[in-house]
Amino acid sequence: FSDHLLLANLNAWLNEKFSPELLENKSEMVECVMEQLTHMEANLQRVRKGDVKASVHRMEIDRIRFVLSSYLRSRLQKIEKYFPHVLEKEKSRADGDPSFLSPEEFAFTKEYLTNTETYLKSVALKHMPPNLQTVDMLKAVPEPCLDSFVFLRVRERQENILVEPETDEQREYVVDLEEGSQHLMRYRTIAPLVSTGAVQLI
Repeated sequence: FSDHLLLANLNAWLNEKFSPELLENKSEMVECVMEQLTHMEANLQRVRKGDVKASVHRMEIDRIRFVLSSYLRSRLQKIEKYFPHVLEKEKSRADGDPSFLSPEEFAFTKEYLTNTETYLKSVALKHMPPNLQTVDMLKAVPEPCLDSFVFLRVRERQENILVEPETDEQREYVVDLEEGSQHLMRYRTIAPLVSTGAVQLI
């Protein structure tokens, strides 16, 4: 397993786990990790039973599988929690911008939306007065809270990061982020830095 792929997998997992919003999908990385796991398991079949190397490799495979499963589970939980907003964000992205959803996630999200609307209509809405028989899912389902605070580690030095905009009560608050330093900041402030990889959520 290449160290670069392992580190990318770990970084994607931590960022997805700790960010309040759904991040850009890493389907190429997921596919590559799955291929590597299949290859590692095939190699493990050729090792003699009882060999110490086999148990160490088995633990490594289990660890990688856990990280991958947790990454996909985090994404699925966010999709289910914020599904109309996730679809809206995906539909409104510009051509050439990276996709937030893999094709499978996009199909799942559309089906989840359809099933939720069908369920609401059959269980509740058909029993309501005609003027209340529709529901705007974007208003009914809460948005991710981008103003929540996250811990982060700086991977690349950043200058003049606007932490708080100027208001009547205070002047604007700007900081420099030194490489290797750790901070607790509002997610909205550093969201662009997460997507570029300049900071790592922890």
